[in-house]
Amino acid sequence: MPLLDTDEQLARDSYYAATAQRGPGFAPLAGDVSCDVAIVGGGLAGLSAALELAQRGLTVRLLEAREVGWGASGRNGGQAIHGLACDQDTIEQQLGLDEAKRVWAMSIEALDLIRERIATHAIDCDWRDGYLGLATSARKGAALAAWADRMGSVYGYPLRRIGPGEVRDWIASPRYHSGVHDPRSGHLHPLKYTLGLARAAAAAGAVLHERTPVQALRHGEPAQIVTARGTVSARRVLLAGNVYLHGIAPALEPRIMPVGTYIACSERLDPALADSLVPSRSAVCDTNFVLDYFRTTNDHRMLYGGRVSYSTVTPARLPESMRRRMVQTFPQLAAAKVEYAWGGFVDISMSRAPDFGRLPGHGNVYYLQGFSGHGLALTGLAGRLVAEAMAGDAGRFDVFARLKHRAFPGGSLMRMPALVLGMAWYRLRDMLG
Repeated sequence: MPLLDTDEQLARDSYYAATAQRGPGFAPLAGDVSCDVAIVGGGLAGLSAALELAQRGLTVRLLEAREVGWGASGRNGGQAIHGLACDQDTIEQQLGLDEAKRVWAMSIEALDLIRERIATHAIDCDWRDGYLGLATSARKGAALAAWADRMGSVYGYPLRRIGPGEVRDWIASPRYHSGVHDPRSGHLHPLKYTLGLARAAAAAGAVLHERTPVQALRHGEPAQIVTARGTVSARRVLLAGNVYLHGIAPALEPRIMPVGTYIACSERLDPALADSLVPSRSAVCDTNFVLDYFRTTNDHRMLYGGRVSYSTVTPARLPESMRRRMVQTFPQLAAAKVEYAWGGFVDISMSRAPDFGRLPGHGNVYYLQGFSGHGLALTGLAGRLVAEAMAGDAGRFDVFARLKHRAFPGGSLMRMPALVLGMAWYRLRDMLG
């Protein structure tokens, strides 16, 4: 499969893989088994659901084609941030203000859930509090300030506004005009967290299988998940493989697109220099549509993300191109070497709102997708919501399921070229301020 082949190359040089201990792993599926719930995908959404379902007393089998945390869950920027990838007004337009407030509150619950799971399951994953959202121009600064004011007055979520006169106290970069700070969001080592969640799910009774690619889904009561070495029969199925389902659920594929995103990590810096770059040690993200995001790690490195590919083609000379972006933001890192550069694919929806639901005509097959690059926290909550639904209380899951999603235009052949052209316009808009 071309996407998997490309991703294998991107996974080789991850800072996270170099600094996390995987342990013995989980045995592949062997033989035919049955359970209450079968889960396809060993990322944060699937593992969160496995944990929640097992805690409710259901029997669970989770199948992962590679290793748990191999995809975006173990390779992302590590930023756990309030809200969704889309603007709140996207949710308001579809669901109304009251339900939009409910969605926002659930996104904050997702942040609290990370802290809760870290504490409950003793997951050592380098958590740090704080998120800094920054604007690169006066126009964008005014929009960010207006948004922050509305989040405080309408949604009851106060954010600290950072004006042009004090922005350099928060970040040692000439690029930024103003910003906002949120102490409730934060950042962590995503692979350590994902592996910790896998251990917690297994301890709760879920059976995890790595190196078990799924070949087919047979619908029915029970449904059957077919692999090369066995079959899982289950009363319910959760598809949490995002862009890696590859024909298992063709109806879902036109609703998301794989977007490559890339990260570099510097060599270890002098601790005083690392502290000076972002004195609060918060996660940082700008407000551009094609955005940069970065943070300093616990071992005093600059971890910097910012390049994207809408064609699934990895940018040439990735380490050097990422180093240039990092130095454009922080000229004081001109002498710093890039030690790691990697990437991965996230699943974006047309609206950038998450896409949760049940397969049409197959009410016992649930799916979670479309996190659109903003899923580190929300995937954990999504697992809880789908577990609630499978256990008989679908109220919160169905708030998200009511969101309408359109297929990407162009069909299977032209979807990607159309997206590349569309994103070129957004890049131009960002450059024009």
